[in-house]
Amino acid sequence: MKVAHLFIAPERGAPMARVTQVEALPGVGLQGDRYTHTASRFSAHYQVTLIELEAIEAFTRETGLALTPEMPRRNIVTHGVRLNDLVGQRFQVGEALFEGAELCEPCTLFARRTHREVLKVLRGRGGLRARVVKGGPIRPGDAIRAEKGLNFPPLGESDMRAFAHDHHYPPEGS
Repeated sequence: MKVAHLFIAPERGAPMARVTQVEALPGVGLQGDRYTHTASRFSAHYQVTLIELEAIEAFTRETGLALTPEMPRRNIVTHGVRLNDLVGQRFQVGEALFEGAELCEPCTLFARRTHREVLKVLRGRGGLRARVVKGGPIRPGDAIRAEKGLNFPPLGESDMRAFAHDHHYPPEGS
């Protein structure tokens, strides 16, 4: 359960830049990222976004379309963590503490910038919006740990098969 990749963009629409370290700022977001500007946020919870590397890889497997870690435009790409379980929960990433605010479902802008199939294939696994509770540095490879009592097991191969099975395209006409 760790950070696989980190990305920031200095303003809305700017290309995502891969970084080797970033400072999480309490109540603000990631230093140098667009969400530190309140005008770039759709709500107060829109400080940091996360997505599972497993969801990105599953999209490519299921559709045959390329989706690289920066294409979803999420700040933190995780490995081995069920982000949906973190809604309403506090969790540590590196030295920073976050609180999961809401799911970050794929939107039409995401689809226009990548593939329209993301709207269906990544529904329910488009990531997480979080707010920064306590600041600190974050680096790729940093552990992601739940705060007090919340114990989430790492994703296993059987979890990914079940997840992929549960998230296929809906039947025609639905």
